[in-house]
Amino acid sequence: MAVESSPPQVTPDGRVELSDTGPIEDSRFFNPELAPVPIEQRTWTTYNFFALWMGMAHNIPSYTLAASLIALGMDWVQAFLTITLGNLIVLVPMLLNSHAGTKYGIPFPVFARAFYGIRGANLVALLRAFIACAWFGIQTWVGGKALHVIIGRLVGEGWSKASEVGGQPWTLWLCFFGFWVVQMLVIWRGMDAIRRFENWTAPLVSIGFLILLGYVLVKAGGFGPILHSGSKLGWGPDFWKVFFPSLMGMIAFWSTLSLNMPDFTRFGGSQRKQVTGQILGLPTTMSFIAIVAILTTSGAQALYGEAIWDPADLASRFDNTFLVLIALMSLVLATISANLAANVVSPSYDFSNAFPKRITFALGGLITGVVGVLIQPWRLISDPSIYIFAWLGFYGGLLASVAGVFVAGYWVIKKTRLELPDLYLDGRGAYWFNGGWNWRAVLATLVGSVLAVGGAYGGPFPANGLIPFLKPLYDYNWVIGFVAGFLVFFALKDNTAKETTR
Repeated sequence: MAVESSPPQVTPDGRVELSDTGPIEDSRFFNPELAPVPIEQRTWTTYNFFALWMGMAHNIPSYTLAASLIALGMDWVQAFLTITLGNLIVLVPMLLNSHAGTKYGIPFPVFARAFYGIRGANLVALLRAFIACAWFGIQTWVGGKALHVIIGRLVGEGWSKASEVGGQPWTLWLCFFGFWVVQMLVIWRGMDAIRRFENWTAPLVSIGFLILLGYVLVKAGGFGPILHSGSKLGWGPDFWKVFFPSLMGMIAFWSTLSLNMPDFTRFGGSQRKQVTGQILGLPTTMSFIAIVAILTTSGAQALYGEAIWDPADLASRFDNTFLVLIALMSLVLATISANLAANVVSPSYDFSNAFPKRITFALGGLITGVVGVLIQPWRLISDPSIYIFAWLGFYGGLLASVAGVFVAGYWVIKKTRLELPDLYLDGRGAYWFNGGWNWRAVLATLVGSVLAVGGAYGGPFPANGLIPFLKPLYDYNWVIGFVAGFLVFFALKDNTAKETTR
């Protein structure tokens, strides 16, 4: 049953506003940052969403994602098609889950309460949060490496070849932690500071990548040596063996955002604005960065005899110090922009959702930064095969099952109708289920996750797979997880609809 309060107001364009939050403000599952955004504060335009995606997509890990496919043996056509197809696929659940944010003004962890229960939502929110923490650490590490190269060019080899601590120059650790502190300062200023940072950096972040490409093209003698460089895999079985797990990795790269886009779309001025901004933003910006990375890495392969997939390492080989500085400063800005939006906003809300009365957005961001260091991100990005097949593939399969539950629950079972006040109630309401948990959603997620990643192999996993008979499914982990999560939760829909509240 719904809480006794003023009913939510519905605008002509279908957005819902909870005008009176008084009856739910005493709930331990409520705080101002998790509360529905008032209509007058839902001001993000099409450009804001486009700029958000430009800022998130144009970063060093996006570059290394594309470059790693060249390092695995693909030619530029195969790599570009793999990335473009992956982005188009992940855009579908992303837009489907974005709808609830704009309609109800709620963030991802509150949206999850509708299907997993008020308490159960913490299961998927914290799963998403810890993955974001790892990504925050990865972005901070690669940004710190770029900063290390910049300073090394300015002050000389005494900096770049300093004595090592933990296998790395101590100066690199200094850049890493300095980069970390700068981001923490921006986070502490809140969500609006992040939005403003995205808006002014978005038009600038492409400069560094274009400089890298231009330099390589000049040195390699134009596009000819790059475009005529054949695939090491061909188009036969060797290619398809790499293609499908690589495609899953491309989907997994943004599968995190496919869940938590409500964290941003809750500020949307309309459904049309957020949909248009995302359609213009994600496929175009990722295709741009993909082709730049692919051509640059292919050119570097022609120049240096190896596929250098880390842009900081590539830039460090350039002769022109001025170009190196301009390129890497642009990449540093790009990485900060992407990290704040893609890897801080979500876990800040997620940690706040776990302890609404104790953890604010800013404190959640600080927790994200600390965990991101403790995860040791330099290990996750040390090798392209581990990066794609182990890291991206494994977590992509886990999150895919959650996306399947969301899409089945919101669009098929609930038909986009949610009881907004009940999402914050303690001990009663439509989403309390059994002690705050909906075991059906948990079961659907568990089944989807086991099928998707139970057969994980390679890298840190056994060669025969964690569960050997599931190994063939791992190459299709995201699709398996999404379909299984969707179907299991949908199969339980009649019982879910009859669940009584108390």
